[in-house]
Order: sequence, then structure tokens, then C-alpha cells
Amino acid sequence: MSKKIILLAGPTASGKSTLAIKLAKKLKGEIINADSMQVYKEFSILSSRPNNKEIKKAKHHLYGIISVKKYFSAGDWLKLVKKKINQCYKNKKVPIIVGGTGLYFNTITKGISKIPDIDNNTRNKVRNLFKRIGYKKFHKKLLTIDPKIKDRILPTDSQRTQRAYEVILKTRKSLFDWIKETKSDFKNFEMIMIFLNIPREKLLNKISLRTELMFKNNECIKEVKRFNFLKLDKSLSANKLIGVQEINAYLKGSISLNECKELINIKTRQYAKRQNTWARGHMKNWNKLYSNDFSVLLKKTLKVIS
Repeated sequence: MSKKIILLAGPTASGKSTLAIKLAKKLKGEIINADSMQVYKEFSILSSRPNNKEIKKAKHHLYGIISVKKYFSAGDWLKLVKKKINQCYKNKKVPIIVGGTGLYFNTITKGISKIPDIDNNTRNKVRNLFKRIGYKKFHKKLLTIDPKIKDRILPTDSQRTQRAYEVILKTRKSLFDWIKETKSDFKNFEMIMIFLNIPREKLLNKISLRTELMFKNNECIKEVKRFNFLKLDKSLSANKLIGVQEINAYLKGSISLNECKELINIKTRQYAKRQNTWARGHMKNWNKLYSNDFSVLLKKTLKVIS
């Protein structure tokens, strides 16, 4: 059995999960999650995690495995993914890695930098500084000690600015120098890289439909209420999940339900746009596929894989 890894990426709501299930059935494959929000236990509706019906159709891994209270990095994900890929091959199954987090796919295709572990002291020092001075001043301060982040990390990307800060503080070396020395751990695998290049109008319709579905029986509102009860540290990634802020604004009475849904649609469209921009910059050698006819899309995908 040749060692194939199928990587299936695409913007949010593009139909990756449905295609992945069909591929898993056709190829004796198993699905591995590559979406940074679908790893969280507490969010199944808002993160659009595959539902129970879908999970029964094919074996799914790394969905709902981590508490929102935990810090979970691309490096943590990669460690788990390696184990799952090896398990798939032991069981004579094809690993199908599916999601919308470009950074996760990068760790497979390009590798992850071997940055030494950052001790809690350094991490807490950086987090406290970030909280004290705010993201704009923090980014300026980071620029003075690590000029290589200029135009590469936005001030609003709080997770990456803090990461870059702790890396240079601990190692005296820029995050981007570490990245330069990086190699993929999957060089001996045949990587088949597919990106669902869905037309914009089609995607916008699918996003709106999915938002409506999230509000069925108020399931997503219940999720946010349970999440609020945890009183999480604001710097943790789960706070950034689209819908959390908007539903909280609705719960406080500052916006109507329709306004809440529209804001979620707007943010999801912006997120999809960022995913497509990432793909243009980082996924140039990927197979860009799409068809409005699902059976045609499946045929095209299977042709690329064969």
C-alpha cells in the first residue's frame, strides 16, 4: 500500500465534510480534523463539527478532543495527527485530513519549527504584558525586539504576536528564523493536496443557510450560554469563534436576533475571504477543484487521487 495522505482544504461552508465522507467510503479512508475550532469539546454547533449522523458514515478523529480552557497550538495538533496517520496505516486505511485551518496544513506540507518549549514563567510574563498594555502597544514593542515580524504578523493577531514575543524572549531568535529552518515530517508520504475552489456566490448562499441551521432550536445560543458559564481567560482562542460575541450581544439585548445572524454571516464571509487569500499565497501547488454537481466533483477528486 503506497503511503498516501489526502489533504482536503477549502473555505468554511464549502462542503469539505460531505466530500470527505464520500472519499472515506470509496477509498477505505478515515477522516482527521484540521480545523482549529472543531477540536473543542464545548462547541459542536458553532464550529460546524460533523454531526452524529455524519460520524456514523465514516471514522472521524480529533473532533471535540480538547477543552476550551486549554491552550492548543498547531504543534500540539501535529503531534496528535502523526499518531493518527500512523494508526491509519497500521489499520490499512487512507488518512484524509480535512479542514479550513491553513496553519495546520502548513505543519504537514512544510513542517513545524523545532522551537524549544517555552517555560510557564516566560509565557505568563508575555501574557501579563499583553493584558497590561493592549495589542497595539504590544505589537510596537515586539517590532523593536523582532523587526522580522513586520508585515508578517498583524497587531490584531493576538495569539501569534504573543507567540513571537515569547519565542524571541526565550531563544533570542526570531520566530521567522526558526520557521526558515523547518522541514516536513512527511517527506516519505505521497501528499495529495486538494482545495475546494467554490464560486463566491455559491459560498455566500451556503454560509447563510448554515447560519440559519445553527439557530434551529436555539442550539447555538445554548452553547454560548454554557461557554459563558466557564468564565474563560480572554486570551484563549475559543473566544474568537465566530458567533460567540454576536450571540452575547443578542443575549444582552443590544442587537436583535436578525442583526445577530447577519453579523455572524458577515464575519463568516470575511473569514472565508481570508481562507481564500491564504490559499492563493500558501497553496499555489494544490489542486483547485469544484463543481456544482457533487457527482462531478467526486469524479474530479478521485481522478486527482488515483
